[in-house]
Amino acid sequence: MSDHYFSQNPQSKSSPKIWQYKLRGNHFTFESDEGVFSKNEVDYGTRMLIERFEAPSVRGDLLDLGCGYGPIGLAVATCNQDREVMLTDINQRAVELARKNAQHNGVENVEFVLSDRLNSLSNHSFAAIMTNPPIRAGKQSVHQMFAESYAALVENGSLWVVIQKKQGAPSAIKKLKELFGNVRVVDRSKGYYLLMMTK
Repeated sequence: MSDHYFSQNPQSKSSPKIWQYKLRGNHFTFESDEGVFSKNEVDYGTRMLIERFEAPSVRGDLLDLGCGYGPIGLAVATCNQDREVMLTDINQRAVELARKNAQHNGVENVEFVLSDRLNSLSNHSFAAIMTNPPIRAGKQSVHQMFAESYAALVENGSLWVVIQKKQGAPSAIKKLKELFGNVRVVDRSKGYYLLMMTK
């Protein structure tokens, strides 16, 4: 069976590449590799989330859930240096790349955790959680991420989700409305929805 970017230990042969990208006015150097999501560029949905994200008014740490090689967490950490940003992924190669990319870009207000969804983060709470969820892991797994995110947020904390209409946005919106009682469509473009929910 071929690797998915949500495999814990990708077996695909490592072939790292380094490239530059501009996010929120800042220039980043990213190292990516086989077996991680969108390895050649920062994908459109991720860029949408990064550019439109607003830190909540409540105090607390931020979480990049399913961080891949780290573009969301590192871009947000760079713009919110008064916050600690945790980056987590089930994919060991992705977490190592995110850690390297923090070093490449001198981002210090970050922490890295290998975790299946939020299973390794039971003692943490967050002011905001950001995710471009792993749709190919299946609807049940993605909806579980939403439920665990709700539980991990502080009161008035926010969950930011980017998702394509054709990859389950309508059912995601329904699930998120059940959990949060509110769903704000922050942006819609090229088939992507950027959603923000407040606890």
